[in-house]
Amino acid sequence: MDDLILNATVPAPPADVWAAWTDPPAVAAWLCPDCKVEPQVGGAFEMYFMADAPEGQRGSEGGTFLALEAPRHLAFSWNFPPHLTSIRDARTRVDLRLSAAPEGTALELRQSGWQRGGEWPAGRAYFDAAWRRVLHALVAHFSS
Repeated sequence: MDDLILNATVPAPPADVWAAWTDPPAVAAWLCPDCKVEPQVGGAFEMYFMADAPEGQRGSEGGTFLALEAPRHLAFSWNFPPHLTSIRDARTRVDLRLSAAPEGTALELRQSGWQRGGEWPAGRAYFDAAWRRVLHALVAHFSS
């Protein structure tokens, strides 16, 4: 399957958008209040969207930073939601590219590593909608 590519313009400078993804309190302020963010290659990038669920079912557990090039590029691994049981533990790669734009920061999100068959198409459809909501939340966070 082709990479999932989404774009947004965030009304903030690249350094602030970078911090929104890499600084634990900043991530908690707009994306997920219960998270583990260790901004170093190999460090944790985990979002516990269902913090009260049993371990392994709380959200993006086991995600790690794969690349950090402040303030223009970061990448992390990402797993699938618990309802997609056959691919729950599979990982994709999410790359965020940031560049200065007249209105703030141009952000490109690219999710790669898709496979064919099974629940993979459902997983891609899930993330097409989910990442759109995430980017909308990021823009809203800096718009207020």
